[in-house]
Amino acid sequence: MTGETDLSPARLRHARFAIAGVFCAHGAVTGSFATRIPWIQDHAQLSAGTLGLALAFPALGAALTMPLAGRINHRFGARTALRMLLSLWTLALILPSLAPNLWTLCFVLFVYGATAGMSDVAMNALGVETENRLKRSIMSSLHGMWSVGALIGSAAGTVAAHAGADARLHHLVAALALTLAGLIAVRGVLDLRTDTGGEEAPPHFALPPKSALFIGAIGFCAVFAEGASLDWSAVYLRDVLHTDAGLAAASTTAFALTMALARLAGDKVVDRFGAVRTVRAGGALATVGGLLVVTVHHPAAALAGFGLIGLGIAVVVPLAFAAAARSGPAPAQAIAGVATITYTSGLIAPSAIGAVADATSLVVSFGLVTLLSFALIAGATVLRQRPVAAGASTANRDEPAAIRP
Repeated sequence: MTGETDLSPARLRHARFAIAGVFCAHGAVTGSFATRIPWIQDHAQLSAGTLGLALAFPALGAALTMPLAGRINHRFGARTALRMLLSLWTLALILPSLAPNLWTLCFVLFVYGATAGMSDVAMNALGVETENRLKRSIMSSLHGMWSVGALIGSAAGTVAAHAGADARLHHLVAALALTLAGLIAVRGVLDLRTDTGGEEAPPHFALPPKSALFIGAIGFCAVFAEGASLDWSAVYLRDVLHTDAGLAAASTTAFALTMALARLAGDKVVDRFGAVRTVRAGGALATVGGLLVVTVHHPAAALAGFGLIGLGIAVVVPLAFAAAARSGPAPAQAIAGVATITYTSGLIAPSAIGAVADATSLVVSFGLVTLLSFALIAGATVLRQRPVAAGASTANRDEPAAIRP
């Protein structure tokens, strides 16, 4: 990557805060949308089943369009591409609440997901480039800032819903505010362009390189465990352990809280121990958590187990994106490949858990989650990647910071 020449420590620190602001704005859109889903369901007059169908379309839109992000990055440069794609994403928040029926909602959620996925690839690619120039891990905390943004968006949405505000007005105001915040944040990110050395531009729709498939498999395991735990942990406590609704909901809170805190603190752990050892340790923690859930049939053990799962898988996806970007000469294309796999995992995990539970039991379903958590221990070696992009750090990201040259 070429472009901006001012890479002083002060400029890089400013760029790090700027890209963190981008992640926060991106997450706030998701949080704002999620809190008003009941309003959207009532407005479009949907049953639970048809709502479930509609909610599959954001992931579908993201998975099908993320491979376009590499071409957009190449054509416009990292900062301009991010400015454009992030603005499309924040403005897309307006669309779902306007849909009057199922098919309109499916269409606008496809567009909503497409803008989400492409902006996700652009900001992760630029986050990795910033990390390479800082020569220390920042991807975990960037994803932690995404969680902070989602929390802010959901808190504001909860207030709007409690006040009985029309979601069309709420989302219009939120979209305009987040678009402005995103544009301000993007002004400070690094202005980079792909240096092709005279080679042809990437194709308009690029399939992920083979190197991204193995890295994506690790992300698949983590996102599957995340989706299963977020959507089914409360059901597990209620139906299997027969707890009350309040305690059941606490399991989801325990999972989300430990995951967010681990992401915010994860960079120091990665810098100290390296990506491979961090993911192996995380896989071990998540495996222990899964075993507590499926073998010790007590609410306290289940709460601790879901917390450990969240703690163990928290940094896997940020590290998978970072490894993908360093796996070849086209970072955005590789990140798009890994993101497509992880989005697909998030799409199928809730329904797969339900299908296994129908055929057997929820205990068996979370046995599957435990096995996928264990797979992180064995598969962590695929994250051992060296930077390849021009101007990137040459440090081995799997060595502790103290022994890097």
